[in-house]
Amino acid sequence: MNTNATHQEPSAGPATGWWTEAVIYQIYPRSFADSDGDGMGDLPGITARLDHLAELGVDAVWLSPFYPSPQADAGYDVADYRGVDPLFGQLADADRLIAEAHDRGLKVIVDLVPNHTSSAHRWFRAALAAASGDPERARYVFRDGLGPDGDQPPNDWRSVFGGPAWTRVTDPDGRPGQWYLHLFDPGQPDLNWDNPEVRAEFLDVLRFWLDRGVDGFRVDVAHGLVKQADLANWQEPQEILSGSEADRPRPPMWDQDGVHEIYREWRRLLDSYPGERILVAEAWVEPAERLVRYVRPDEMHQAFNFEYLQAAWSAPAQYAVVTRSLEATDAVGAPTTWVLSNHDVVRHASRLGLPVGTPRPNGIGVGDPQPDAALGLRRARAATLLMLALPGSAYLYQGEELGLPEHTTLPDEVRQDPTWERSGHTERGRDGCRVPIPWEADAPSYGFGPTDASWLPQPALWAEYALDRQRGVPGSTYELYRTALRLRREHALGRGALYWLSSADEVLHFRNGGVGVLTNFGGPAVPLPSGAEPLHASGPLTADGLVPTDVTVWYRAA
Repeated sequence: MNTNATHQEPSAGPATGWWTEAVIYQIYPRSFADSDGDGMGDLPGITARLDHLAELGVDAVWLSPFYPSPQADAGYDVADYRGVDPLFGQLADADRLIAEAHDRGLKVIVDLVPNHTSSAHRWFRAALAAASGDPERARYVFRDGLGPDGDQPPNDWRSVFGGPAWTRVTDPDGRPGQWYLHLFDPGQPDLNWDNPEVRAEFLDVLRFWLDRGVDGFRVDVAHGLVKQADLANWQEPQEILSGSEADRPRPPMWDQDGVHEIYREWRRLLDSYPGERILVAEAWVEPAERLVRYVRPDEMHQAFNFEYLQAAWSAPAQYAVVTRSLEATDAVGAPTTWVLSNHDVVRHASRLGLPVGTPRPNGIGVGDPQPDAALGLRRARAATLLMLALPGSAYLYQGEELGLPEHTTLPDEVRQDPTWERSGHTERGRDGCRVPIPWEADAPSYGFGPTDASWLPQPALWAEYALDRQRGVPGSTYELYRTALRLRREHALGRGALYWLSSADEVLHFRNGGVGVLTNFGGPAVPLPSGAEPLHASGPLTADGLVPTDVTVWYRAA
């Protein structure tokens, strides 16, 4: 399942367009706003809160999946790519959301999940009803099992969520049959991208949403569509980043060269539409030199910079990843993207409250080492101000503008992430960053909806983070974000250029256009350059104008 087609590199002049400097806000529909009180966020709820995003100052919204789905993986198991799940509304609600967003000057990016469908998809139901070797099965990765009775999986691959990556089916005649591949949940069978029907289907899905006015697609597991042809065994742990480092071979299920042919075809389709429609890769690929292959001029427009998200909170680590990222994307003429939180990782307000160097946990729960909440928020604010000063495009995750931490004491019995069960209760998973966000401190469900219902329980401390407690309050995290986004636009930081002024062991210092940026990662307070006029800071300076530890300052550069 690989392609060896050669590719002529197009010219790599600097990209231009709204997306090269945009700040894009991720909405997780389940947890943003609930219009009908059933405890589940929905599209009308999002539409009713669009003014918040316009006031905040972002340029675009990215919506996680809202398609019809059994919800085995919170909607990333899609049963119908051309509809809206009744949990979230109707197709007319999606049309209204797109129109209302555009009226406010906001672009709309929707999620596309091409690596796998739901097991409830009509194609997979047809595959189960078909016999081995039938064309209905050729849309997925079905294989005969090993051993005399075929009762062993075709290879040793493991699911990202834990357990085997293969499930055996029962044939229509009642006998045990073939096995199908699912790199995630058994309810998410992997598609066979060597099949022309699969390629044609997704081109049509892209047209469906482009015709409805969406401005782009975030492509889930963009590095996973093509598998190594021999499905070779892989002895490493089956993690989404496993084996991606430069000194180890690429895993046979990730980052195969054949994916690029697919995205070049998609890019040609998007370029045929008016306006600037974009493709954004969720590609957990390292090193940066491999990642930027996804954003060559005739492929995708952006790729998430997960290496940046995972970088340690230290000046050397931050300097290294920023430098490496900019050099790699500059080589192909693409913008660099920056991201600190999303729906799959512990929120950075909590992650940064763990000791520096702690491996990124897959969830935090009762009995786990708890982060220092005050330290985490202090560092998160500094990290955000550092990130928003970097040239390129930035992604924000809903609620981070309120300083929301992870729900680190979520009761295990309410967890819904399949990782929790499939890992044998060793990985708590992603529920803690997906808890519905607070809007009003004294309202039912903190303003998430008109009732107290909430699909995951909200902690009591949510009241102190509610938007109505922060709007208009000097020094609040919400006002920190709002001011930073305004200044970022006024000083054109997104389309600027970075010049390092120093990168000491504990201080990072650079200039972007007319703005100087200094972050103190530790040790004693440090001075700003002589005559510097502070523009914005993630925390108070000392009485004599020094920058304390874990604080970022923007100042007017001479």
